[in-house]
Amino acid sequence: MNTAYLFPGQGSQHVGMGQALYAQQPRARAVFDQADELLGFSLSALCFDGPEADLTDTVNQQPALFTASMAAWAIIQAEEAWPPARAVAGHSMGELSALVAAGSMSFAAGLRLVRRRGELMKAAGETEPGAMAAILGLDTDLVASACVQANAETNRPVQIANDNCPGQVVISGDKLALEKAVAAAKIAGARKVVILPITIAAHSPLMATVAGEFALAVDQTPINPPHTPIVGNLTGRFLHTPEEIRAELTGQLSGGVRWTDSMRFLRSQGVDTFVEVGPGDVLTKLMKRIDRQATRKTFDPAG
Repeated sequence: MNTAYLFPGQGSQHVGMGQALYAQQPRARAVFDQADELLGFSLSALCFDGPEADLTDTVNQQPALFTASMAAWAIIQAEEAWPPARAVAGHSMGELSALVAAGSMSFAAGLRLVRRRGELMKAAGETEPGAMAAILGLDTDLVASACVQANAETNRPVQIANDNCPGQVVISGDKLALEKAVAAAKIAGARKVVILPITIAAHSPLMATVAGEFALAVDQTPINPPHTPIVGNLTGRFLHTPEEIRAELTGQLSGGVRWTDSMRFLRSQGVDTFVEVGPGDVLTKLMKRIDRQATRKTFDPAG
């Protein structure tokens, strides 16, 4: 069995996440307690009790998901029943969780960076609001063409933010340009379009207003070569050096997440089992769409 561990990104959070592990597992409790101490407020209480509106605020959402995933990872590392990692990967914000699991950064460094990432993304959304939409049932190339057409018509940015799996692509950018891209996608045959309830245009050029500040935060974060292979969102290939990891983290803020390519690459490297570590089962469901032959498991800190 060759196993890859996958770490979810924003959208997988829910009130109550990690609470059962906190109550039952000292290793998980230590992770949450450390996060509370480092951040200077009770992130654990926010995860366990909400309110949901505060938990879904990107400033809190990102460190909360990171901490819940790391608490689950602490249990996996301690239990012999879980096989060693052939590789790791994280979806968008989950890439920071994967970097800690790969040994490239400490939990404390990762938490500080993910908190800063959330702060800056929220600031970018307030400075230059945008929009995101999920395009369902349309080939990725046709979605990309719809974005190119919308860019030309409006002279404003919109692009593929997440290539999640065959038939599910998320686009992000300027609201007017996105509306044009959605219209073009429908004409091209999209089965369904879902406008996401968000004004932060993640993984788009609208993040440029905070790119410099985030690059500074990345540069100040101690990063080591990974001891476990990690697949980057931008390239869908392994990251080998701290320099490659820094370029990945800074570029990912405004670049697209090539999740389908990343999972297919891992399959080509002999990975046959994928374990989702953290709240929910979003990545497990995506993997079913990407490759039904792969074995899929979840380890959810909600239970």
